[in-house]
Amino acid sequence: MAAASALKFRIEGMDCGSCAAKIETALRRLPGVAEVEVSVTAASLLVSVDEDRTSRETIRSKVNALGFRALEASAPGASAHDGHGHDHDHGASDDRPWWRTAKGVNALVSGALLALAWGVSLVEPQWAGWPYVVAALVALVPVARRAVVGALNGTPFSIETLMTVAALGALAIDEAPEAAVVVFLFAVGELLEGIAASRARAGVKALVALMPNVARRIRGDAVETVPASELVIGDLALVRPGDRVPSDGVVQEGVSEVDEAPITGESRPVPKAPGATVYAGSVNANGELRVAITRTASDNTIARIVALVEDAQATKAPTARFIERFSRWYTPAAMGLALLVIVLPPLLADGDWRTWIYRGLAVLLIACPCALVISTPAAIASALAGGARRGLLVKGGAALETLGRVTTIAFDKTGTLTQGRPRVVDVAAIDGSEDEALAKAAAVERGSSHPLGRAIVEEAEARGLPIPNAFGGAAAPGKGVTARVLSGFVTVGSPRQAAEKGLLTAAAAERVAALESEGKTVVAVGEGDRLIGLVALQDTLRPDASEAMARLKAQGLRAIMLTGDNARAAAAIAGALGVEHRAELLPQDKLAAIAELRRDGPVAMVGDGVNDAPALASASVGVAMGGGTDVALETAEAALLSDRVSGVADLVALSRATLSNIHVNVGLALGLKALFLVATLAGWAPLWMAILADTGATVLVTANALRLLRYEPA
Repeated sequence: MAAASALKFRIEGMDCGSCAAKIETALRRLPGVAEVEVSVTAASLLVSVDEDRTSRETIRSKVNALGFRALEASAPGASAHDGHGHDHDHGASDDRPWWRTAKGVNALVSGALLALAWGVSLVEPQWAGWPYVVAALVALVPVARRAVVGALNGTPFSIETLMTVAALGALAIDEAPEAAVVVFLFAVGELLEGIAASRARAGVKALVALMPNVARRIRGDAVETVPASELVIGDLALVRPGDRVPSDGVVQEGVSEVDEAPITGESRPVPKAPGATVYAGSVNANGELRVAITRTASDNTIARIVALVEDAQATKAPTARFIERFSRWYTPAAMGLALLVIVLPPLLADGDWRTWIYRGLAVLLIACPCALVISTPAAIASALAGGARRGLLVKGGAALETLGRVTTIAFDKTGTLTQGRPRVVDVAAIDGSEDEALAKAAAVERGSSHPLGRAIVEEAEARGLPIPNAFGGAAAPGKGVTARVLSGFVTVGSPRQAAEKGLLTAAAAERVAALESEGKTVVAVGEGDRLIGLVALQDTLRPDASEAMARLKAQGLRAIMLTGDNARAAAAIAGALGVEHRAELLPQDKLAAIAELRRDGPVAMVGDGVNDAPALASASVGVAMGGGTDVALETAEAALLSDRVSGVADLVALSRATLSNIHVNVGLALGLKALFLVATLAGWAPLWMAILADTGATVLVTANALRLLRYEPA
């Protein structure tokens, strides 16, 4: 048996939850199909299949037979024709005017037939019934065909089935005008659903639109205009004032300010000089820049954000999965209720059969769960796309829902609450000179990615010290790094580690305490069995850290700082922010702290995504800081592309707004059904109005969800 292939298709004409359920059910019945994931909001189909048993052409034909159109796209992670790593063509139907789509044609034809029947009934009143019968039957043909195909493929209780039974039932009791009007309104409702679904997908299309189509590539002394997709790593691109950066790169020449709001949500232009990183889609404000390309179009920041948002939209949230399970028994139960409405009053209360058949048919139309099923994914998709446009990247509905329910936010300190750019402020010689201690510490830390290590190397270089070569470096997480230099083994680590090795004298310990009381982080430098010096470093708070903590407190959340730094330095930072703290934590201590906090409710962990991976993974939701870096995009379930800690409060606010939107949507869907059900059973609502209980609710629910595309956190 061959390995399963991961296939991806774009689906045209799929605009509601029952459409997705119909496709999923039909494909799961095919041999060799392992997994099926259908997303209405992303208009996508992901299927894992053994192609020796079921070919991709069979899958496409099956979807087309159900009344949709399957267009093969790239599999997840593969390169696509548009050069973005995903196929971002959302279907031709999204770009055509409504009257040229299949649903638009159906609505126009059924409307024309209804108008013709009305005209004939005016001219020849004795023929009044037959034109309506013909109009209803002709317009019902495509609906009935889809109902039959759906039933043969495992979905007997589809909206098309309910419509067909209701229309034929109306004709059977001589309500031909009602039947024709119901079929016409159904066609109009489907058309409106399609328009609303297309608007819901506009969020991702807006992200794709940020990608420049052309670039100005520098070749020697010449500048040539080429498609941005042709740029390769190492190319030099000219970015003039007003131009969008064609792909991720590093500034080689020029000084300017770049508007990164489309990518990170950062409202203020960011200064750029040689050596600075720029992101695809950001806008150059003033000076001319020459940018060395570091990522191709298929792998740059915008392409990866779009891919992540699309994948997140295709992943169903817990609430959506629950509603889908609920709808599986809800529709048959509703059909059973319709049958009881038809038979019980005549049998038990001598009711009029014609009246109660009419009301039972109305109950059938009310029964469709489309609005209910689409209520959650429409809100989630809009929130994910709207958040991404504001630098708030969430990788799925589950994470988005959880963020709104967290009770505690745990923060790393360095690089999260602080700038992450500490600088050396004191060097204390213990055995030897200050320069010797600093140079040997820099030798051990050279090549380190840790902010403290980089700061030590930068200070040694700034002082012009000769940094010796070091060999065989070995790191002990949370403690320090040891490497060999010419004079022996040098260890750069925490004072606690030095104390454990017996290197910290009483005088040195006193000096450490004095430096830490000033809010500084102290690093002990030891060589062999002696302490040669202490290096004190200090970081500064992020400008928006205090505001972020105040906002979280106003949202009723508990904020706590978890850091491996010394207790005194941690207390100074925590005191300035007014938050709880736990200090001197090793990686395993952070895991234990997260586990303890989770006993009181869901916990979000916020870190720089480099040293906090275990804690990020163990939290209910991991949030990575990173300004669009690889780590921020890949490490956690959510990322703050703006690199602003206040984005955590924005994430929580967006999640809570999404949960509120979902609750309103579910209320609208069920409330309208309940209202029309009561009106129908009481005889107040005609048959044609019953269809508004679902198609009208679907449009209302989708329109309400679209508001999240424009959501702005307070």
